[in-house]
Amino acid sequence: MSPTAKRLRLQGINAALFSAFFLGMAPVFGKQAINAGMPPLGVVALRTLFATLLLFAVMYVFQRKYLYIYPAGLIGCALAGLINGWGSLLYYSALGRIDAGVGQLLYSLYPLFVVFWLFLDQQPPTRLTLFRLLLAAPAVYLLVQTGSGGMDWLGMLMMIGAAVLYALHLPINQRVLFDIPAPTVTLYTLLAMSAAVVPVYLFSGTLAGFPVTSDFVWPLTALTLVTFMSRLTLFTGVKNIGGLQTALLGLGELVVTLLLSQLWLDESLTLQQWAGASLLGFSLFLVAFDKGAPPRPRRGGLLSWLTANPAAALPQDLNLPVNPSRQVGD
Repeated sequence: MSPTAKRLRLQGINAALFSAFFLGMAPVFGKQAINAGMPPLGVVALRTLFATLLLFAVMYVFQRKYLYIYPAGLIGCALAGLINGWGSLLYYSALGRIDAGVGQLLYSLYPLFVVFWLFLDQQPPTRLTLFRLLLAAPAVYLLVQTGSGGMDWLGMLMMIGAAVLYALHLPINQRVLFDIPAPTVTLYTLLAMSAAVVPVYLFSGTLAGFPVTSDFVWPLTALTLVTFMSRLTLFTGVKNIGGLQTALLGLGELVVTLLLSQLWLDESLTLQQWAGASLLGFSLFLVAFDKGAPPRPRRGGLLSWLTANPAAALPQDLNLPVNPSRQVGD
């Protein structure tokens, strides 16, 4: 591996870890906003809209060249944003029904779904990844066990559905990121997410339930900031190390959520749920031995239509950074 490729891989790993740190805070701040009286649909709509406006303002003032995107890339970002936006609606609706810690444990299964979507895109998993898939079944079974029998099954299904949709948007953005800088992909994906979630909130009939106190302001503000930072670092990771490895490293967000939910929300897990969390942690440990192939554009696959030739797609005077380690695969 060349020094440049090593530098990009290290940059991608660091970005993925920072993304996991920020994403781990999101369900805790989201749950606090919901507990303060904000409707779940309002939480997801406002945090997405404010994060989009913040990113646009920063890029417009400091890096206006990143506002350019070619048509196929725009379509890919729009598709990924709509899918992730629908997943966010499920995610925060589920948070209104189940604990943040349990919810994040279920949501952390999204790397397994990333494997499935990448397989359809002609990027099959390794044998070790398949073994980790087998570990998921007993982990999920243990995680959904409660001593009181009061688990909200609808909330759990909604959270798993959110994980499926989140997993789908990563391979889509991975294709687009071969040709486009991460800030550009982040902006247009967030724009599409806002277009998906804001109308749902406006027409949901929950506007009348807006809280009369200001207790929701600080968790909503914090949620907006971590959304802004997590998205930017997430796509930097996807660009340099691929969607699957970014998702696997992103399991670290589970630790952040569990710690903060117990410290700030007074939530707790049963012994069986801790066993499930430990099994999931073992799967995370195996990431160190799961050496997936570096991301590269491919001619075939379910999402091949999203990749364009950057030399033809990008104006020469923009001088945008292109990953020098990219090569066309079979």
